[in-house]
Amino acid sequence: MTLNLLRWAIALVILLPLAGSVLRPGSGLWASWRRFSLLGLLGVGLYNSLQYLALQSSTPINVTLVASSMPVWMMLVGGLFFGSRILPKQVIGAVLSIAGVLLVLGRGQWRQILALHFVPGDLFMIVATIAFSFYSWMLTHPKEPEHIRRDWSAFLLAQIAFGVMWASVFAGGEWTITDPHISWSWSLGAALLYIAIGPAIIAYRCWGAGVQRAGPTVAGFFSNLTPLFAAIMSSAFLGEMPHFYHLAAFALIVGGIVLSSKR
Repeated sequence: MTLNLLRWAIALVILLPLAGSVLRPGSGLWASWRRFSLLGLLGVGLYNSLQYLALQSSTPINVTLVASSMPVWMMLVGGLFFGSRILPKQVIGAVLSIAGVLLVLGRGQWRQILALHFVPGDLFMIVATIAFSFYSWMLTHPKEPEHIRRDWSAFLLAQIAFGVMWASVFAGGEWTITDPHISWSWSLGAALLYIAIGPAIIAYRCWGAGVQRAGPTVAGFFSNLTPLFAAIMSSAFLGEMPHFYHLAAFALIVGGIVLSSKR
C-alpha cells in the first residue's frame, strides 16, 4: 500500500507543472468530483495496490497470466453494466480464456482446480482485473468537462489527485495494522521514479488513449503481451523458468481473446 501511495504521489508532483491549474476552484474538476473519485479509486487506488499485494503470495508469471484474462472481464463488464453486446463467439472465446486462467490457478493440475484451493495472490489479482475493467469502460463513457478530457495531462492529474487520497487511506491502514519498514537507498529512489514515470504516467496515458480509440475489449487484447514480457524478465532477473502449464494457459487465453475479438 505504501509503495502504491509513493508511486502516485511522485506522479502527481511530476504532473503538477503541466496541469496544476485543473485543481483550482472553477476549473470544472470539482463539479465532477464523484466521477473522478471513482476513477481514482478503481484505476489508481485499487488496481495497483491489489497487484502489489498479489505478488506477496503469488509469482510474477502467475499474476500476469491471471491478469491476461482482462479482455474477458472487459467483455463481461461491458455487457452487464455498459450495454455492450455479447456475441456467441465471444462467449466461446471467454470459455477458452477462463480455462487458461483456471489452469494457472490450479498450477497445471486439474484436480487442484476441482478442489478450488486458491492462492490469495491470485484472488487479489482477479479483483484487481475486474476493477480495472470498470475503470476502462468508464473512460469510454465521458461525463467530465470537455476541456479537461481534451488535455491528457489534466485528465490524468485529476484522476491521480483523487487516487492519491484513496491510496493514502489504504497506506494508513497498512501502517496501522502492520509495522512496515522502508530501507531508503538510491536504488529504491530510482525504482520509485521509474514506476512513477513509466508504469504510472506514460502507461496510463497510452492506455487511456488506446481505450478511447479502440475500445476496452480490443485494447485489453494488447495487455496480453504482458505475460510474455513477464516470463522473459522472470527468467532473466529472478531465475524463475516458465513451466509447461504456463505455455498451455497462455495459448488458451490468447486463443480465446483472438476468437472473441475477431470481427
